[in-house]
Amino acid sequence: MTHHHDHSHGHSHDHDHDHSHDHDHSHGHGHSHSDTHDHSHPHELTFEQKLEKLFSHWIDHNESHKDTFFTWAGRAKDAGLDTVAKNIETAGQLSEDVTRQLKEALKNLKG
Repeated sequence: MTHHHDHSHGHSHDHDHDHSHDHDHSHGHGHSHSDTHDHSHPHELTFEQKLEKLFSHWIDHNESHKDTFFTWAGRAKDAGLDTVAKNIETAGQLSEDVTRQLKEALKNLKG
């Protein structure tokens, strides 16, 4: 079964999870990084293991966005767009809140 991930920040990627495989893909949203996914598992992951992997991915991904928000908030402020800068800075602060929630959920999952 192939499913499609489409996020509002301008990238998408497909994953086919019917068989074991490795693939690389890049996210195009203002900064460079490449995610490598290895879907070959000797046994099926438990639900908790899947959540743990998702939390780790979400935390890393969200941290990257947070950093980008703060960078662009500074650039907007330098350009004299103080209100816009404040909005972007608030988005960065909210991203920090999201990361805290995800880290708390991961901690609770690990018990």
